[in-house]
Formats: sequence, structure tokens, C-alpha cells
Amino acid sequence: CLECCIKCLGGIPYPSLVATILLYAGVALFCGCGHEALSGTVTILQNYFEVVRSPVDALDVFTMIDIIKYVIYGIASAFFVYGILLMVEGFFTSGAIKDLYGDFKITTCGRCVSAWFIMLTYIFMLAWLGVTAFTSIPVFIYFNIWNICQNDTVLEGASLCLDPRQYGIVPLAEAKTVCAGSEKFYRMCGSTELDMTFHLFICALAGAGAAVIAMIHYLMVLSANWAYVKDACRMQKYEDIKSKEEQELHDIHSTRSKERLNAYT
Repeated sequence: CLECCIKCLGGIPYPSLVATILLYAGVALFCGCGHEALSGTVTILQNYFEVVRSPVDALDVFTMIDIIKYVIYGIASAFFVYGILLMVEGFFTSGAIKDLYGDFKITTCGRCVSAWFIMLTYIFMLAWLGVTAFTSIPVFIYFNIWNICQNDTVLEGASLCLDPRQYGIVPLAEAKTVCAGSEKFYRMCGSTELDMTFHLFICALAGAGAAVIAMIHYLMVLSANWAYVKDACRMQKYEDIKSKEEQELHDIHSTRSKERLNAYT
């Protein structure tokens, strides 16, 4: 039983396992915190900036937030499946390397699948870099608001206002400003929605960064596996050619031995 457990543990691709755990943790953190942060943004816009949902089917800020939420659902499900596929590829690649001198045969299709995963992972890494950059925008916006709220005592007599029109959230014709010193400003700064949403966006940014690191880790693992499989293919061809030549030499030797025996008789 101990030997069986050691054999099973020896067949686990630990680099792929670490990358998969990091990918799942990053995607879960980004999707969960990002979803809740978007819900908190809707609450802040409705309660303190008095932004209302458009009665017609128009592309307003609430519709965009709903679209981003659906995108988050797709990202969570897609990368859950993709992590499983990469883990399975790691198991097969490890088996190909460990069983090189056994009955296992590495096919050209396996090499093409490894190369395809490398290309796809590289594209996903670039996509996650874009997601990380996009997630940093609300973090920067909420940091400015949070910083103003933390230093509201220094702003006495200053006419400083928060205007969502600066970020394209509401049309230019609608004035939805909240100025320092007003009742809405103090209620918003004292609410839990602002602090919670700000920290949720920070966690979502950290999750996106973890996903980028996982993609880079996967690229290193997949590139190393592809190189090992390529080298294993060459070794297999060498072994096949060597076996064929040895068999031919054995046949030639057997034929000559029979000819000598016949000539002697």
C-alpha cells in the first residue's frame, strides 16, 4: 500500500497543480469580489448620487454593470474548465515522460495539443493583463473618493465636488454632484458601502494579478513539458531505429550462419 501511494504521488504534476490552485484562487477572488463590488457601486450611485436606471432599453451605467456581471459568470465557468484541461494535460505529459521506455507512445497529436495549450495560455495571459489594467481604474476612482472622505476636516471652506460625469458614468446634461460639506457627502463617507466597495475592488485587482501569475506559471510548465515531449519523441525515434538495425543485423547474421551450415553439409 505504501509503494502504491508513493507511486501515485510521484505521478502528480506538482507544478501544474500549484498553477491550477493559484488560477482558481485568483479567478474566484476576482469574480466574487468584483461581483459584489459592482453591486455596491450600484447602491452608491442610487443612494448618494441619485442616478436612476433608464426607463428605456438604453446603454446606461446600470446596463453596463449588468453586462460585466454576466461576463464575470462566463469567466468563472470558463476558467474552471480550462484549469481542469491544463491539469489533465500535465498528467498526460508526465506520463509520457515517465513511461518513455515502456509501451507508451507519444503521438504527433499530443505534441500539437501541447503547442495549442501554450498559444492559448499566452492569449489568456494577455487578456488577464488587460483585465488587471481595467480593474485598476475603479480602484483609482474609489481611492480618490476614500482619500477625500478621510481628509474631510482639512477641506473646510473648499468647494470640492465629486462629479460622476468626469468618468462618463452619467450623461453630461445630468448634474449628479456631491460636494464636500453637504449632508450626502457625510452620509456617503460614513456609510459601509463606500469602504466595503473600495476594499472589494482591491481584492478583485489582487485576484486578477494572481490569475496573471498563474498564466505565467502555466506558460513555463507547458513550455518545459513541450520541450520534454519533443525530446522524448526524438529518443523514441532513435530507439526504434536502433531496434530495427539490431533486428536487421540479427537476421543477416542468422542468414549467413544458415548458408555456412548448408555449405558445410
